[in-house]
Amino acid sequence: MCTFPHTYKLKIFTMSDKYAAIELVKNPDKRRFEMEVENHTAFIEYIINKDNIMYLTHTEVPKSLEGKGVGGSMVEKALNYIKDNGYTLAPLCPFVAAYLKRHPEWQSILAKGYNVG
Repeated sequence: MCTFPHTYKLKIFTMSDKYAAIELVKNPDKRRFEMEVENHTAFIEYIINKDNIMYLTHTEVPKSLEGKGVGGSMVEKALNYIKDNGYTLAPLCPFVAAYLKRHPEWQSILAKGYNVG
């Protein structure tokens, strides 16, 4: 079983991401990544199995932030976390799967047996 600090702060910067300076926080107690935007919390829930596969199961963006790129920013930051920490990805969340279809460069981190093509 992996152990994690109470929260793990991630700073990932990409040129096209207007939310690049906002931290994605890994909250292991709630099993989710969180991002605070305009006094609202957006998040991606995850499960990690014993084979180091990270299942992204649900993405939630508050209504007032929908369509502003918050979800995509969170997904990209979570994918960077997965890649940088040696996990593979099982994209169970439809939003994450759709993101991967639009960004095939992330296909290399998919867990064996998963395809979003």
